[in-house]
Amino acid sequence: MPYNRKDLLGIRELSAEEIKSVLDSAESFKEISARAIKKVPTLRGKTVINFFFEASTRTRTSFEIAAKRLSADTINISASNSSLTKGETLVDTARNLQAMAPDAIVIRHPSAGVPHQLAQMVDASIINGGDGAHEHPTQALLDAFTIREHKGALSGLQVAIIGDIMHSRVARSNTHLLTKLGAHVRVAGPRTLVPPDYAKLIGDSEGSLVVCGRIEDAIEGADVVMMLRIQRERMTDAFFPSLKEYSIQYGLTLRRLELAASDALVMHPGPINRGVEISSEVVDSARSLVLDQVTNGVAVRMAILFLLVGREGQ
Repeated sequence: MPYNRKDLLGIRELSAEEIKSVLDSAESFKEISARAIKKVPTLRGKTVINFFFEASTRTRTSFEIAAKRLSADTINISASNSSLTKGETLVDTARNLQAMAPDAIVIRHPSAGVPHQLAQMVDASIINGGDGAHEHPTQALLDAFTIREHKGALSGLQVAIIGDIMHSRVARSNTHLLTKLGAHVRVAGPRTLVPPDYAKLIGDSEGSLVVCGRIEDAIEGADVVMMLRIQRERMTDAFFPSLKEYSIQYGLTLRRLELAASDALVMHPGPINRGVEISSEVVDSARSLVLDQVTNGVAVRMAILFLLVGREGQ
């Protein structure tokens, strides 16, 4: 089943076939970034707006690079530089953007559901660049692409996701995607940062989801270990005593990594807090795919832009 949706709002509503179509498309687009001239005319004449209400380095930059490598015109808007600071509502902002006839809008917003709301207001394709603690679909897609590139397939893999599960849109999107493609996900973190009903997040799936009480139980035998950043900007309470205590109890060190499979890979969506959720020795080791994730993010986002607005007849 090809990807025929107008928008990319989340992973939860996608089928395994739709996910695979994005990953397959990304394979062909990755080759473009290795050329001497990294540009093709695929989206010439199209306009992509990056509308970010939260700080971002990797997501916004990679979307901008992806659009430009496809020859699209790109416009970056931040909330601090928009008319929202003058009291304009998001609805009116959306209507004004609609009047300018963009082809795609990439939006990141601190509130869950905003991309879905925007998708109902405009004709442009809406791409969710992260909405609150809800979802971050393009991150999950690039993570899956990276894993598949190194492991060949996702089905049957044991994947540990460790850290701030409660506030992580990356964890949610990855959990949906990995289990849809047959991987077995184990999550762990402080009890205060793992929702009690998280194991019910997925329904019928080829894969499975287990919540572990200890980080060691999640990592043991894992093929992939994905660490998450502590999202202090989303916390309203003290969820753990201190960063030092968190590092001791839940940080990924070389010693803990020994519990994983001998060829286990390490991932992190960034930004990384070295010495807190993960040690520098692990980040800089041969097992780390952190920079591979960044590289693949451009190819995956090129594929998404193409599938949404670049195909013939769109």
